[in-house]
Amino acid sequence: MPHALPLTDLQFHALLPYILPRSPAGRQIGDLRTRMDAIFLVASGTGPWCDLPDRFGRPATVSRYFRRLTHAGLWEKLLLAIKDNHPNHPLNQIAPLIFRACRRAARILGLAFIALVRRLRLPQALPGPPDKVADPDLSETLRARLSLPPADALWAAPLDACRALLRDMRGLHRRAGGLKYLRRALRLGWS
Repeated sequence: MPHALPLTDLQFHALLPYILPRSPAGRQIGDLRTRMDAIFLVASGTGPWCDLPDRFGRPATVSRYFRRLTHAGLWEKLLLAIKDNHPNHPLNQIAPLIFRACRRAARILGLAFIALVRRLRLPQALPGPPDKVADPDLSETLRARLSLPPADALWAAPLDACRALLRDMRGLHRRAGGLKYLRRALRLGWS
């Protein structure tokens, strides 16, 4: 497992307003800093949660906290903060770690999260190369640039022209959907 540097005091205090200090049962979470260091350590590598070193606690506890943060909208808030902050802000110092954690969170959050990442123009947070990942906004982009002929013109058009149009539309549909599965080598190469 690669070694991610621990968060500095300044970085942790910039991150603190965004993270959940309590469990759903209301109990205070012990040592949030160590837990976030553990999340960023796993996110910076390619291994599973069970490869987490013992000094960070039980891997199941850390992965559960990661899922809670993900469902609470932490990664969306952090991406918006990174986009709006000054370039010298401490969150921007740990932006590569946040982007890598976002790649893991995309598995949980799905297409809506990928659409947000694309709208924010942060391709580093995508779970794969931008041309291989789904693009839900492609239809909106094309609507502004592409005009289809009216339906009456299609009825009068030759059969070959209609087939070519349908072939092009199928290609655009495939492109908007991205690849169903990214090969592991491609996904890890993007990391």
